[in-house]
Amino acid sequence: MTTGVVTSTRAVFLSERPSGDPGPQNFEIRDLPLAERTADQVLVRNLFMSVDPSMRGRLATSEMHYTTNFQVDAPLDGSALGVVVDGTEDVPAGSYVRHRLGWREHAVVDIAAATVIEPRGIDLHHWLGVLGQTGFTAYVGLVRAVGLRTGDTVFVSAAAGAVGSAAGQFAKLLGASRVLGSAGGPDKAALLTERFGFDDGIDYRERPIGDALRAFAPDGIDLYFDNVGGDHLVAALASMNQRGRVALCGMISNGGPDSPPMDHLMNAILKRITLQGFIVRDHEDLRPEFEDQVAEWLASGRLIAESTIHDGLDNAVDAFLSMLGGGNVGKMLVRLS
Repeated sequence: MTTGVVTSTRAVFLSERPSGDPGPQNFEIRDLPLAERTADQVLVRNLFMSVDPSMRGRLATSEMHYTTNFQVDAPLDGSALGVVVDGTEDVPAGSYVRHRLGWREHAVVDIAAATVIEPRGIDLHHWLGVLGQTGFTAYVGLVRAVGLRTGDTVFVSAAAGAVGSAAGQFAKLLGASRVLGSAGGPDKAALLTERFGFDDGIDYRERPIGDALRAFAPDGIDLYFDNVGGDHLVAALASMNQRGRVALCGMISNGGPDSPPMDHLMNAILKRITLQGFIVRDHEDLRPEFEDQVAEWLASGRLIAESTIHDGLDNAVDAFLSMLGGGNVGKMLVRLS
């Protein structure tokens, strides 16, 4: 079998590793030949691709992440959703599939690595956001990793981002009595309460997060959904009630010379706190429940799903760099077609 008239595609390559913060000079759009399709592969025209914070770590050579490093002079990859243009009997042309060969306009995808999506009348891009790995991460963290309980007071960091905005809303829908979130800047902090239904929004740029958390949650917190680590984790441990729980989802702020010392973890001992790290791919058995529940919340209007969408592969790097600077509300995506 062949890919028909589509024999190459445009893709974003890593041209050189960044020595500090990444910039446009580290990336280049090049033509990428498409391999001849085999009987267990499909040709996909990508419609949307995901832009994720975890990509920052993959640009370096460190192994402090849960996937693989990008290689110089090779295309980037990441979650994408597209339509099959050259399919098989099991996955025919016209099917929508989610897969891992993003950052390109077309991809030849192994059927075993593709998930067929039935949109259920929901906008396609949400299947990369609140109904994709982003929302699934929030759901797994709350339900499986730390076991949200009715009446919990919950604190979420990076709460205007993709995972954080989902986690805060899910917590309320699952029975939390109070949900607080932090975000950078007054506009994003206000968005948490005005748009996403948080009880309080904290602007961590206005004052130290520890001071703010003590003021907003004088009776303490029961559960912390940690997207950033660093000073937020220290503040949460200090404000945690006895036998509180922490879902360790991401620590993008960690690793620099100003990282807080480890002795703050003494709070975990004194307060009998559970700190549970998790990786979402370990919990695929929960996905059907998650999709049914979140689809129902969306359909009923009880869940707000925000996305920041840039158009075209030529703007994909700008979308990534903007996200690293906090330029997104909700899920950051690139629309490719």
